[in-house]
Amino acid sequence: MSNKACLVLLLDGPMQSWGFASRFTRRTTALHPTKSGVVGLLAAALGIDKHGPDEAVQVARLAELGCTTITLPKNRGGRELPMLRLSDYQTIGGGYDKGTDWMKKPRAASGATLETVLSERHYLLDARFGVLLEGEVAYLAEIATKLKNPTWGVWLGRKSCIPASPLLVGVGSDSAEGWKLLIKAARLDESVTLEQFDHVIEGEAAEGQDSEWLNDTPVAFGAAIGERHAPRRVRQVRRKLPSESSIT
Repeated sequence: MSNKACLVLLLDGPMQSWGFASRFTRRTTALHPTKSGVVGLLAAALGIDKHGPDEAVQVARLAELGCTTITLPKNRGGRELPMLRLSDYQTIGGGYDKGTDWMKKPRAASGATLETVLSERHYLLDARFGVLLEGEVAYLAEIATKLKNPTWGVWLGRKSCIPASPLLVGVGSDSAEGWKLLIKAARLDESVTLEQFDHVIEGEAAEGQDSEWLNDTPVAFGAAIGERHAPRRVRQVRRKLPSESSIT
């Protein structure tokens, strides 16, 4: 009997944001969940302290899970909603009384206080994703238990992106059973296949001319900037479209 299993997540919310190349004041989002974002979500549920002495070991164990993300349709009122991208202009600090509220002003790495910081944040609207995580059955069962009662808050990339439904779908014996659990939870026709949806695969399965490298394997969220992630090889697989002969 195999000791492998597949943990299934459904990421659904009014806003999501999955940064993988964000720096300074412009914070972009990928069009699919990043592995670092998913692992961060699981780490919060498990209560992994990013300042703890064994954080890197625990994060590495999560990062070893095989991860496939699937873009799922989202319907409302009988029609499919398009996934949109929102650019939100934000300000941080400014307008404080220097004599009484200096602690509230944004601070530079040197410790000096700053004036108003302008920031551009990107979000996905009306997005819905499925995630299949493959690993040891006992470990996935532990994660599933914590997702039902997480230690800390969980969100879809950023703290402002709150899930609209429970994240945990269930644990299947393999990816095929995990797919069945996902499409049932997403209320899709049971005859649909993974190839009918845009999805992202990683590792050896992603090798090929159309693969790419992202700085998206989490190493330690509490490490210094530049040391928190390692490269991850992925391939974005586009859904199969009907042949011209079948279009009417």
